[in-house]
Amino acid sequence: MNEFHQQILKGIPNQLPNLKTYDSEINHAPKRKAILSDNEKKLALKNALRYFDSKFHATLLPEFKEELETYGRIYMYRFKPEYKMYARPIEAYPGKSLQAKAIMHMIQNNLDNAVAQHPHELITYGGNGAVFQNWGQYLLTMQYLAEMTDEQTLTMYSGHPMGLFPSHKNAPRVVVTNGMMIPNYSKPDDWEKFNALGVTQYGQMTAGSFMYIGPQGIVHGTTITVLNAGRKIAKQGEGLAGKLFVTSGLGGMSGAQPKAGNIAGCITVCAEVNLKAVQTRHSQGWVDEVIDNLDVLVQRVRKAKANKEVISIAYHGNVVAVWEKFDEQNLYIDLGSDQTSLHNPWAGGYYPVGLSFEEAVELMVKDPATFKEKVQESLRRQADAINKHTAKGTYFFDYGNAFLLEASRAGADVMATNGIDFKYKSYVQDIMGPMCFDYGFGPFRWVCVSGKSEDLEKTDAIACAVLEEMMQHSPAEIQQQMADNVKWIKGAQENKLVVGSQARILYADAEGRIKIAKAFNHAIAAGEIGPVVLGRDHHDVSGTDSPFRETSNIYDGSKFTADMAIQNVIGDSFRGATWVSIHNGGGVGWGEVVNGGFGMVIDGSKEAEQRLQAMLFWDVNNGIARRSWARNKEAIFAIKRAMEVEPNLKVTLPNIVDDKLLG
Repeated sequence: MNEFHQQILKGIPNQLPNLKTYDSEINHAPKRKAILSDNEKKLALKNALRYFDSKFHATLLPEFKEELETYGRIYMYRFKPEYKMYARPIEAYPGKSLQAKAIMHMIQNNLDNAVAQHPHELITYGGNGAVFQNWGQYLLTMQYLAEMTDEQTLTMYSGHPMGLFPSHKNAPRVVVTNGMMIPNYSKPDDWEKFNALGVTQYGQMTAGSFMYIGPQGIVHGTTITVLNAGRKIAKQGEGLAGKLFVTSGLGGMSGAQPKAGNIAGCITVCAEVNLKAVQTRHSQGWVDEVIDNLDVLVQRVRKAKANKEVISIAYHGNVVAVWEKFDEQNLYIDLGSDQTSLHNPWAGGYYPVGLSFEEAVELMVKDPATFKEKVQESLRRQADAINKHTAKGTYFFDYGNAFLLEASRAGADVMATNGIDFKYKSYVQDIMGPMCFDYGFGPFRWVCVSGKSEDLEKTDAIACAVLEEMMQHSPAEIQQQMADNVKWIKGAQENKLVVGSQARILYADAEGRIKIAKAFNHAIAAGEIGPVVLGRDHHDVSGTDSPFRETSNIYDGSKFTADMAIQNVIGDSFRGATWVSIHNGGGVGWGEVVNGGFGMVIDGSKEAEQRLQAMLFWDVNNGIARRSWARNKEAIFAIKRAMEVEPNLKVTLPNIVDDKLLG
């Protein structure tokens, strides 16, 4: 047994490892709000110490107390493993279950230094999207996965492995819940309090569900969004050459924007205040140039416009200054958006203009009330500047990061004349909802857990062949979506999208997902490739109920309900998913959304083919059915088509009411 196997199987060690030196080269999470009373601090310490033998409590108590005081959380840094964190080939993991080994591969990818936003705090993206609350939970979880059989299920409560329970081989190996609160205890400060107590966590979407695949996970969706936004503003069918896209954020998810802009063929200016995030994306090749002077930026953009360059530029500074400077210089912006983490505005998701990054971090901790005032003032300035640009013709869309929501709460001028709606549409309302989700197209993904790049290349070719065959008989309504996806998959290798695991994302409908997955399963059975994990982003057709993003184009009043996401995860669990997850929060914030996901290991067996057929069909068509009942015409078309294909599918269709009858 090698040393890595020994460390995994050991779980929480019976001897204390050495204290770790705080690595200042790593991008660390900001200090969290001091919100606990003295008695609650004692409770947080008791909650942390219960992971360890009582003989260690006297040693660990002052250490954990210092972490709580210094960082606002107890991360148990001492217990971070010494081994390198990355997605190893599946055969490198100890275990009795192939499915459990695949999950270990996915967990380690989420915590890879090259992938995770704050890896030492076990946060994958979004400022607070956690895989675990602390390193003790990680060690226990990996131990359980290495020990379990296919007759057991591991139950995960917000990062805490509650234990292995008897089940059966067709049950999920892991069931994950994150942040599932009693509704009246789901406000932002409730997350601060209960996360500090060590009893819940914010799993974002694919962070807490072990399905994050680096910025590639969002780059395809962002590419589709930018392409279709470009089509909306095109005057004579022209492309995006020479057109300017201005946005912000280069962190976990937002880091995809420059790459997406390049693929879409425009000029992208993406502002980011955190120098480490800028340097990371530049070193990874996800952004072409870095500029930290506004005058230099203006001249560079003018040159790019004149030459119709396809280029991405990271501006190290605040995006508010960019919007204002470009207005002052009358530099025309064609497309505008924002991807700062405004689901988390008071704890590092958004940094106010007028303060350096370091000044803002200090103010956030020392004077949260003033920091909040500064953020809201900054949001008002940003909205004012955006309004000046849209008056000149800029097409601005909310990227579902709660920008318009938080701007409205700050008193910014972002409301429509009816005082109810926002003056700008979200990208789901205007683009992704009607063009993709309502037709059943969403972010299907797969991971080659062999870790071999050649396996990924083979799966790209398989998926491309499937899509090209499907295009020959696809209806006219979805030909554009099919063409965009064929172009995407053909350019995937050239665009060098892999960061971390050997993974790919592809927008596909139920038919496409099932046919691609079956083709993978046949290739595995033939020995051409190793096992594959199937999954998707939670930001999909069925997985998420989010009134300001995924379900923002639901207009029957039900966008504030969460039945779809709950039904989806339950349905996935008994139709063949290897693991399932359901979360409070993700994208637009704690208490604002319920979202879920799945992972499925396919191994070339007949049982795997049966599972993927049953589960993938449900996982997409559940959402189409809900969207069709909301009277979305594209979804009505899609669900009728699905019923023609599957005779066992019987969906209640809406009868359309004549508005004239209502007066």
